[in-house]
Order: sequence, then structure tokens, then C-alpha cells
Amino acid sequence: MTTKTQQLRALLASGEFLYMPSATTPIEGKLAETAGARVVYTGGYATGASRAITEPLLTMDEQVRVAGEVARAIAVPLVADAGAGFGEPLHTMRTVQEFAAAGIAGIHIEDQLFPKRAHYHKYVAHAVPLPEFVDKIKWACRERDRVDRDFVIIARSDTCREFGLDEAIGRVNATAEVGADLGLVFPRNHSEAEAAPKRSKLPLVWVQSRGNRDGRPIYSLAELQAMGYRGCIDAQLLLGVAVHFMKEALGEMLQTGRYTRIGDNHFTVLRKDIEDMIGLDAYYEVEAETVEKGEAD
Repeated sequence: MTTKTQQLRALLASGEFLYMPSATTPIEGKLAETAGARVVYTGGYATGASRAITEPLLTMDEQVRVAGEVARAIAVPLVADAGAGFGEPLHTMRTVQEFAAAGIAGIHIEDQLFPKRAHYHKYVAHAVPLPEFVDKIKWACRERDRVDRDFVIIARSDTCREFGLDEAIGRVNATAEVGADLGLVFPRNHSEAEAAPKRSKLPLVWVQSRGNRDGRPIYSLAELQAMGYRGCIDAQLLLGVAVHFMKEALGEMLQTGRYTRIGDNHFTVLRKDIEDMIGLDAYYEVEAETVEKGEAD
């Protein structure tokens, strides 16, 4: 049987551009898979926000549990945000072990200090020295090779926003020498976005930061592919859309006592879609042959 790490490796080898929407619940993961996503992602921003805290306050256990729940619900590979590796090189090795054991196919590890600070969301880098970052990635890759050589390690540098593309690409390129599989940086403008894949020794993944407040560009998938990116993490799409329409629905209900934006007929179809995604018919079949059998007779 092909493992999910093998599936992810095969997708990377195929050259297919990989779109990875961020999901923090199994139903979101199923929705992404049903819609056609070949890889799903569980991000730290969305996990922290969905728990009404913030990513820097997440523990490794929380992120592994959330990502693992999504991974178990889907047949496609899942990539997860492993923050700053949850510590120093030794801790980062444990991080690889725990994410791999949870059925996750790959993680990205960044060059921020640990524990992370909330000011990260204000785009303050808090970058660790380059040798410390390279050591984290090196030992994460060694643990990958021990646990599952197909597990994917993505080296992420957050330094571009504060120190520029030269610094970020230099850091990612340094991790290529110690075994990283992919890279991730945060170009600040269009010229940097175009230059980054050409200058990187690793295939780069773009992070689509919807709603960012520092002017980072938002691109179509075709534009990213044309620039040479290997994939796109869509970090806020499902969370943002869900919050927007839940606010709208609850606002209408509390103001008028009715919800009219989705008609009853449409809601019937929507409810059936949800039941199909969770496999409710298969549960009916089991009960029909066991506990409901006498009732039917």
C-alpha cells in the first residue's frame, strides 16, 4: 500500500503544481479533498485562531492533534505547520517523530525563536542566527531519514519581511545543503516574488496570505505556477470565508429571527452533501445489518 508520504513524494516528482488549502477540522479536510485538492494543509495561524488564541501559544500536542485529526479523515497527503520546531534541534527531532506518527506527510520548520511571540503577526521576524536554523533543519532531516525517508521537510525563513530577499534566500539555500526538500520565503512585492524561485536552490512554496496588512501580493494559481513556484499554501481561505458567512448568518438571525440567504431547498442539498462527505450511508448499512435489523423485520 502506498503511504501518504509516498503519495506526496510522487506528487512532487510529477511536477504538478500543488494547491494546499488550510483545514483545521476533518470536515474542512474532506471538503478540500472532495473539491479536488491533491494535498491539504493545516496551518498554525488557522489552528490558533480556530481555538480563539493565537499560533504562538499553541503547543506541539495541540498542533499534532489538530493536523492528525484532519489527516486521518482524508485519503490525500497533509502538510502541517510545525512552527519553529518547538525548540532546539533535539526538540525538532521529536517534532518530526510526532507529526510523522500522526499520519502527516510533511512539515515546515521556520527560523523564528521559540517560544514564538504574538508580535510575529505584526511581521516582526525574531529570527534565530543562521547556524541555529541550519542545525534545526539538519537534525530534522536526519530524523526524517530514520523514521520515514519519504516524510517531507520544508525549510521556512521569515526574514524576508524584515531583512530582505537576499537574507531569506541565503537561509533557505543553506538548508538545501543539509537535506531540506522544499523552501518557503515571504517575498514582499512582485519583483521579489518573481526573483525568489530563480534564486532558490530548493523548489519554493508560496504562502497566500489573504488579508495581510503589509502589502504582500495575492496571485492566482496560474500566476504562481508561471513564476516557478512548486505549490501554494492558502493559509486563511477556509477560515476567513467561514467566519465571514457565519457572521452574516448569525447577524441576520439575531436581527430578524430568520435566515434567508440560503433557501430551504438549497439547504437540503447542502445537508446531503455534508452527509455524503462524512459517509453517513455506510453507517446506515452497518446498522441495517445489525441493531436495526429486527426493527426492519
